[in-house]
Amino acid sequence: MKLVFAGTPEVAVPALDALIASGRHEVAAVVTRPDAPAGRGRRLVASPVAERAEEAGIEVLKPVRPRDEDFLARLREIAPDCCPVVAYGALLPKAALDIPARGWVNLHFSLLPAWRGAAPVQHSVMAGDEVTGASTFLIEEGLDSGPVYGVLTEEVRPTDTSGDLLTRLAFAGSGLLAATMDGIEDGTLHAVPQPADGVTLAPKITVEDAQVQWSAPALRVDRIVRGCTPAPGAWTLFRGERLKLVQATPVIDRHDLAPGEISATKKNVYVGTGSHAVELLWVQPQGKKPMQAADWARGVRIAPGELLGL
Repeated sequence: MKLVFAGTPEVAVPALDALIASGRHEVAAVVTRPDAPAGRGRRLVASPVAERAEEAGIEVLKPVRPRDEDFLARLREIAPDCCPVVAYGALLPKAALDIPARGWVNLHFSLLPAWRGAAPVQHSVMAGDEVTGASTFLIEEGLDSGPVYGVLTEEVRPTDTSGDLLTRLAFAGSGLLAATMDGIEDGTLHAVPQPADGVTLAPKITVEDAQVQWSAPALRVDRIVRGCTPAPGAWTLFRGERLKLVQATPVIDRHDLAPGEISATKKNVYVGTGSHAVELLWVQPQGKKPMQAADWARGVRIAPGELLGL
């Protein structure tokens, strides 16, 4: 088939690579988000998908809005058979959905209908799921509601951050997307409607969502920290400034600290929660680089009974 691939961040690159490497289909063009400011100088930088496509000599389309007529006209000229999508980042209008004869097929990082939305992996980690996965489905105008072509499962490990899990799913899912394209092309794969039961939503995680509530149980604190790593980053307040929590772990045998109360030794930093304590391993003070929590604690000279979160 002639394909137009749509994707933007680094997590979409493995799928683009798999489609290029398969040799079975032609990736005629790539659709990605426009260049965005990045770094201290805030200079415009192309997306990871755009950079990879340019390296491969593939035409890159960067519409400000996918409903722009110039973009739609070019897409009609290319006349793709199918448009595979991974984390493109913009809503596709019906005018675009109608162009490829076999539709737009999304690789979504959950076992649909669970975790429909922008942040399925983060929500899966924060919810304490033991198993998640990826699904390929035909895009409709509804939110991740289209019929499913294929799925794969992936164990959520006890120490996984959302970044860890998303990386594994990106590489495993690239094979699923390539196989889905093959099955659509040869007619052996047919989309199956999603069940009506089991729908959960995974909206974008905001900075406010990532604030740790120390009155919550340690298990919840652990899930928030892992689910919000690397982005947007779990955080708390310390002496009126934000302190990012990069890595923490529950300590089930320590119950002597009030919620938010800090206890620091030469090598360890413990914080009380609504149940047992957690140990802070890595933190990032405002305006500084990540550091080991024990080094941070020595530098700020924590007073007895001092609290996080106030």
